[in-house]
Amino acid sequence: MISTVAVSGYRSLRDLVVPLGRLTVVTGANGAGKSSLYRALRLLAACGRDAVVVAVAREGGLDSTLWAGPERLGRAMLQGDAPVQGTVRRDPVALRLGVQLDDGGMGLGYALDLGLPQPSTDTAFGRDPELKLETVWTGPAPRPSSLAAERRGGHVRVRGDEGDWTELGTSLRTFESILTEVVDPVRAPEVLRVRENLRAWRFYDHFRTDTAAPARLPQLGTRTPVLAADGTDVAAAIQTIRESGGGDPFDAAVDAAFPGSRVEIVVDGAQFSVAVRQPGLLRPLAGAELSDGTLRFLLWAAALLSPRPPQLLVVNEPETSLHPDLLPALGSLIVAASANAQLVVVTHSHELQDAIQRSAADRDVADDLRHIELQKQLGETLVRGQEGLLDRPTWHWPTR
Repeated sequence: MISTVAVSGYRSLRDLVVPLGRLTVVTGANGAGKSSLYRALRLLAACGRDAVVVAVAREGGLDSTLWAGPERLGRAMLQGDAPVQGTVRRDPVALRLGVQLDDGGMGLGYALDLGLPQPSTDTAFGRDPELKLETVWTGPAPRPSSLAAERRGGHVRVRGDEGDWTELGTSLRTFESILTEVVDPVRAPEVLRVRENLRAWRFYDHFRTDTAAPARLPQLGTRTPVLAADGTDVAAAIQTIRESGGGDPFDAAVDAAFPGSRVEIVVDGAQFSVAVRQPGLLRPLAGAELSDGTLRFLLWAAALLSPRPPQLLVVNEPETSLHPDLLPALGSLIVAASANAQLVVVTHSHELQDAIQRSAADRDVADDLRHIELQKQLGETLVRGQEGLLDRPTWHWPTR
């Protein structure tokens, strides 16, 4: 389980620490920072695949992604007694990402500090952010005594069984991560566990349902325990769910959303396609004939009922293009999926939030549900109810 996510210096997330539950619903008004939190989670996942520098570059680089306000917002600024203005900077410019895990009952954490590159005329990649500091720790929070591995600049050291530090001979370059370059299950098992956890996160948002969407057309079908991010292989994914023992929950979800309907998988040689048989019709409707909402619901059902659940499943605005009548069935699907994977749901919809709460209560898992409401104050994203440091999870950023 991921218990805490921390982000500093990223877009509107100047200094955000978010507690997560088994199922976490993130809400807030437009512009409150929900998309920024979602993207920050994707950046954290990219750390486990040695892709965080590429991910930041795709968002426009550090210049585009860094917090644009002052380093600190003083009391007078927050109360409106003084204008918002820059101050003398105390700390280095940084985009920091961190996560706290409950790894089999033992706390395990990771923090990354991305900073500005050193000026150089020897490279064409002078705008790439640099990995300045990475730390892996054991226990509930990052403290000097709990560090298990540390990377400062290019130097890496790990703590042995006796508590002493060992310098590794490897010298990392500014774009290489300790998570992918220090793969040593004997001397650095904590690093390996963090990497495998981050790599097991899964993300879905905004499935294509236009007339040319791949999910509407026949596709090459093989066993597909994990739906593709764009939903291309939905037919093969549904058939895999059925052959893996998940057919009854899938059919029940479809019937709850569209009473009396049933999904059929049409197999023509190696090509698989989706069809839906509805009451009163003499033939099933092919994928090209399905409404956007119907197809989108089937895509979410295939994603949420995967026979290979991830460590963390993050879904962004799953209510898009769905009629409100479908949201109770979707909420039930989400709660059912949280029995096998930790879920974060980012949504605009109060109806979906209510549907999830009702389903959690019906399944007697309401204690597993956490609601995070984001709000903006002077351009900064905050968690409603976190009035001070004591109202949020314990977090300490390692310093350079």
